[in-house]
Amino acid sequence: MTRKIFPSFAAPSGTAAPIALWQQLAAVAQGLQMILDGQSGNAALASVSPRLRPGVQALLFQVLRQLGRAQALRKQLAPKAPPAKVDALLCTALALAWDPEQAPYEPFTLVNQAVEAAKRGGLMRQSGFVNACLRRFLRERDALVAQTDGDPLARWNHPQWWLERLQKDYPQDWERILQANNTQAPMSLRVNKQKTTPAQYQQALKAINIDASVFGEAGVQLDKAQPVHALPGFEQGMVSVQDGAAQLAAPLLLKGMDLSQPLQLLDACAAPGGKTAHLLEYAGAASPVRVTALEVDAERSERIHDTLQRLQLQDRAKVLVADAGQTAQWWQAANGGAQFDAILLDAPCSASGIVRRHPDVRWLRRASDIDQLAAIQSQLLDALWPLLRTGGRMLYCTCSVFKAEGEAQIQAFLARNTRAQLLPSPGHLIPGNDVAAAPVTDNAAGDHDGFFYALLQKNG
Repeated sequence: MTRKIFPSFAAPSGTAAPIALWQQLAAVAQGLQMILDGQSGNAALASVSPRLRPGVQALLFQVLRQLGRAQALRKQLAPKAPPAKVDALLCTALALAWDPEQAPYEPFTLVNQAVEAAKRGGLMRQSGFVNACLRRFLRERDALVAQTDGDPLARWNHPQWWLERLQKDYPQDWERILQANNTQAPMSLRVNKQKTTPAQYQQALKAINIDASVFGEAGVQLDKAQPVHALPGFEQGMVSVQDGAAQLAAPLLLKGMDLSQPLQLLDACAAPGGKTAHLLEYAGAASPVRVTALEVDAERSERIHDTLQRLQLQDRAKVLVADAGQTAQWWQAANGGAQFDAILLDAPCSASGIVRRHPDVRWLRRASDIDQLAAIQSQLLDALWPLLRTGGRMLYCTCSVFKAEGEAQIQAFLARNTRAQLLPSPGHLIPGNDVAAAPVTDNAAGDHDGFFYALLQKNG
């Protein structure tokens, strides 16, 4: 493999000096400590200076994907846990260095710079301890790794409760899901078919030496991730960044509906607005279809506005800051108290299906969260169902692979709602390339995140 060259990451254009690796490691360790204290990866990265952030994010994501192994190795080296700041630095170095084939730098370089980070980062008195642990690791690496191979936390880099839940939900596929979770997700785009076609956009990318493949009805998957400003026509609304599984929502909900009629749609829990925009794109520029987009968080609702403005769809959607479950507070403003023709409920969930993109999720969630989230999902289903007209459709989805947030949730809903009919739906989609194994195969989603879809119809 080709590694970056120490002592520095390449300096951003226009800066005076390169960035020393010890600075990056210190920032990664700080971010890791914040995550282990319960803050999100986004919050941890927001605390890093813009100059350091790109390199820190890359290294932090690799650490989070190898954290179970690192924690097991640290226990071998220091059975008594050191102070949290020291522990975070040790685990950072061990996660990056334990497997030479995956290490972004030579292991001895990572060790040297981790010790430097301790000396310069307020841990001078503990730097000797850090040095001793990591030097021993270099001497005894093979034996120490072998001693941790039998530890499920080290092997799979997921909490034990997560492993147990997956083993119960997917006795045949749990290993496949975990393996996918520890890889980097691809960058997928949704082409606005009002402006171009996936094949044409693929050629536009090829013209600027960006390789990509076409999938599904509107998808293009890049061979290598790119900054959005490098994508042709992005600012003009030609494409949006959206995972392949998420691209299934609009076609599933709207296919077969008469989009020449002035239908009223609801996108509950809509931020950042990707699915709202896709509903309008799918309906077509001349369609009288309108969407009400709800978001309980005012700051996140601004992202919906930004998305719609970039795609020039702001006149066809109404964005409301409201709790979808408190229908009395927003229904009149949204649709004059009339029922909706279709509802998309992308419910709050564990995000267990998107840990490839957000590797902090597995370390932030607790086993008790799943039942709490399932209760919220159930409340939202019950609150929104009366707002759907007879003959209308509701698409329930979560970016979760846990059955409690998908299959079990919908079976319970059907049991208490005799007017609800489950239409052909993908159900649970395992991260990777599994759409061909699902009941609905006409919207193949490429290499996609873990997701769940259930399409419900309200009968008379």
